[in-house]
Amino acid sequence: MSIRSSLDSLEIDTRNFPVLGHIHRFSPALDSLLDPSARVEVLAAGFAWTEGPVWLRQSATLLFSDIPRNTIFAWREASGVSPFLSPSGFTGILPYGREPGSNGLTLDPLGRLVACEHGDRRVSVLTADGGKMTLADQFEGKRLNSPNDCCFHPSGDLYFTDPPYGLPAQFDDPRRELDFCGVYRVSSSRQISLLTAELSRPNGLAFSPNASTLYVSNSDPDRAIWMAYPVNANGQLGPGRLFADLTREAASQKGLPDGFKLDHSGHLFATGPGGVSIFSPSGERLGLIELGEACANVAWGGDGSTLYICADMYLCRIHTRTHGTLL
Repeated sequence: MSIRSSLDSLEIDTRNFPVLGHIHRFSPALDSLLDPSARVEVLAAGFAWTEGPVWLRQSATLLFSDIPRNTIFAWREASGVSPFLSPSGFTGILPYGREPGSNGLTLDPLGRLVACEHGDRRVSVLTADGGKMTLADQFEGKRLNSPNDCCFHPSGDLYFTDPPYGLPAQFDDPRRELDFCGVYRVSSSRQISLLTAELSRPNGLAFSPNASTLYVSNSDPDRAIWMAYPVNANGQLGPGRLFADLTREAASQKGLPDGFKLDHSGHLFATGPGGVSIFSPSGERLGLIELGEACANVAWGGDGSTLYICADMYLCRIHTRTHGTLL
């Protein structure tokens, strides 16, 4: 079955494709997380660049961004893909760069959709009546670059990253008002604070299962790393430590450290050079789900054991032997 969207005459094929890619096992410990027979299924194809997946439990629906198309799509097992929200990240006059749409998506404590919007340079929440409310769009009176990914702490505080990938000229864009790329926190009282500006290209972020550590990826080919920061009682971050480094792999493989999620025991399923790397809680690289495409982000869905993967033009999934936290 295939459907045609009216959005720029985009044709999306929602048939099940043959399996994609290959799983590399670097440690026997991977067998407890992925069955040796596990394969990556392609659920849909034909997108420009998929990102930011999030699972809606009540409707068994996966939402994900197609950033260049300025659209959020919905995927359901029975019906495949359909447009969910457009525009998703830029409401101004087009054209506006190569990546105007929404990027990372998550759900707030009330179950509402929160989006990092490239073009409108903000983090927004979709309210019950269908309107949007801005959660963050500036720091100390200056517009944000282009929020990339976000997640919520159990306290209800919002954490997000802000590289300039959504600006038409990115780092050299004259519209840019901040001369750094920050990791931020928005408290429940809507106060925004800068947590760190030490990373050149902060991208994906997620909390450890007990929320005592915030992991942040850095999508810089010269420093393709993941950092781990202790979360203080006041919500601020302590000094970070290097968690994993794939800078050498980034020189020869597709992809850079991007979005990731953790399972219930603290393993990272992280998009980056080569595909989706699986790291132990100590930072050991246990395996790699190689897809042959640059991968952007992942999300847990179904009963929590299915990992959905956004990889370039594809939406994929793989069934695992572990479970992640459903939002």
